[in-house]
Amino acid sequence: MLGYCHEDFSEVQRIFNHNFDKYKEIGSSLCVIVDGEIVVDIWAGHKNKDRTEGWSEDTLSVAFSSTKAALALCAHILIERGKLDLKEKVTKHWPEYGKYGKEETTVEMILNHSAGLPALRTKVKDGGFLDWDYMVRLIENEKPFWNPGEETGYHMMTTGWLIGELIRRVTGKSLSEFFNNELREPYGLNYWIGLPETEDQRVAEIVPFVPSSNDKPSGFATAFRNNSNSMQRLSLTNTGKYDYNAKETYRAELGAIGGITDARSLAKLLTPLAQNNGELLSRNTIKELSKSNIKTPVDNMLLFPTNFSNGFMLKMDNRSTFEGEGGSFMIGNDAFGHVGYGGSSATFADPDTKVSFGYLTNKLGGEYLINERAQNLIDQTYKCLK
Repeated sequence: MLGYCHEDFSEVQRIFNHNFDKYKEIGSSLCVIVDGEIVVDIWAGHKNKDRTEGWSEDTLSVAFSSTKAALALCAHILIERGKLDLKEKVTKHWPEYGKYGKEETTVEMILNHSAGLPALRTKVKDGGFLDWDYMVRLIENEKPFWNPGEETGYHMMTTGWLIGELIRRVTGKSLSEFFNNELREPYGLNYWIGLPETEDQRVAEIVPFVPSSNDKPSGFATAFRNNSNSMQRLSLTNTGKYDYNAKETYRAELGAIGGITDARSLAKLLTPLAQNNGELLSRNTIKELSKSNIKTPVDNMLLFPTNFSNGFMLKMDNRSTFEGEGGSFMIGNDAFGHVGYGGSSATFADPDTKVSFGYLTNKLGGEYLINERAQNLIDQTYKCLK
């Protein structure tokens, strides 16, 4: 292990090292910031499955759905500037979206996963995920799975184009350009939504999860297996042969799943929100982001209880259910953030404790949200604050 750890957080460092012993972590990085001060910034392991290249200070990794925290932040910047309004119809800015039952969809519905487009029924062409205009046209011509605003289902992939196209319509900038101008460059982040070719050599190889015959299938997995037309199956297979390790995928502006960053930048991005100093978003907005906007006993996509504010995941405790850790996100009551597929990443801001947190690993687990590797680090971080 390399990096820096304040002595008050030595137990966090111990848990981080323990992940390599107990869970056979391949490569990982962790950053914890308290009231703007870095107290943990550590990394270890390898950036490839053959364990021939070490994970270094400047190693980047795919953040998967933790990218949605950056995406939501971009949207809320525009909401505060009056360029977007939660209650206005999407068609005000994107007229072509208003057909096949989507006419009444609001900006808020897109942010809180109630828009009804968690997957696409129309077959995505090979390489389609990498073609922004193609994906936008596809989305415009899709019928929702439910009446927008009436139900909730995690928009795993589609939210990137839904929010990203709104950003493009109101600013004239692509998602990547807006993120670079407003967040990456001003805050000095090693974080891209559309990676330049010059940074390719820094990116860790993602090692997929290999299921065992002894694994007990979740509700999502059962729906995926039993129904070829289910939103669960479509969300993961109708992707135009999307390959998260391909260099051309690095280049794409995948606002829901394709951010490439390091743990330090994950934490730094949310530090102004954790400090709640009005620098990036107003205190009133941050207060709203800490509140549940959509809390459902059964999410249509994930098939377990979820809890969201507008664009962010909130505390979710499903530990007593079958999903257990894999369907939970145990953070502070006022905290908000996001996690990445297979336990690949986790990030959050907690205005109550002024903590911002970033974690990345290149070894995927079988969970859809977080797993013990990240959750144990979060738990110990909170313990070290006391």
